[in-house]
Amino acid sequence: MQPFRVLIVDDHEHAREAIREIVGSYDNFVIVGEATDGEEAITLTVQLMPDIILMDINMPKMDGLAATKIIKTKYPYVKVIIITVSDEVTNLFEAIKKGAQGYLLKNINPSAWFEYLQAIADDEVPMSEDLAFKLLQEFTSQKEKQMANNPLSNREQEVLELVAKGQTNKQISTELSISEYTVKNHLKNIMHKLHLENRVQITRYAYEKGWVE
Repeated sequence: MQPFRVLIVDDHEHAREAIREIVGSYDNFVIVGEATDGEEAITLTVQLMPDIILMDINMPKMDGLAATKIIKTKYPYVKVIIITVSDEVTNLFEAIKKGAQGYLLKNINPSAWFEYLQAIADDEVPMSEDLAFKLLQEFTSQKEKQMANNPLSNREQEVLELVAKGQTNKQISTELSISEYTVKNHLKNIMHKLHLENRVQITRYAYEKGWVE
C-alpha cells in the first residue's frame, strides 16, 4: 500500500518543523511538500496532488480557511485538516463549512496525531465529543439568529421555500391548499418585506440566508 501523501501549510518555520517531525515518523504517511501561505498551498496542491493537507488558519496573503474553500472546490477528494493552537468554535465551524475533513489542535499529544490522521485517511471523521458539542451549539445558534432576523410569517416562509424550489403559483396553491390569489398576495408581502423584485431574487435570497437547504 502506498503511503498517504501529505502537504504541510504553515507560515511559521518552527511549526512546520514540528509537524514534519511528527508526521515523518509514521510509515503510512510521507511529506511531499511545504507551503507558507494559502496561495502557495493552492499552487502546490496542483503540482503535487497530495492526499492530505495539514492547513494552518492564520497566514499572510491568504488564510487557511480561504485556501481550504478553493482547494475543496477544485479538488474535493483532497482531504484538508485544519491545524491550529485554538479550539475556538467559530474557527471550527468555519473550517467545516469550507469543506475541511478535520480539525487538529497543535498542542495535543503527538502520539494522538497518528490515530487521527489514519482515521481521516480511511474516510472516517474523528472528532472529540467536546468539539462536536461546540459545533452543534454554534450551528443551532446561527440558525436561531437567521430565523430571528426573518421578518416573514410561517405561511410566507412556506411559500418562499416552495418558490426557491422552483414551484409555480399553481403548484404552491395545491401544495399548501390555498388559492392562487392567496399565493400571489403572499409573494407580494414577501417581496415587500425583503425588498425584492422577482422570484429569482427571492430564490437567491433564500439560499444566501440559509432558509432553504
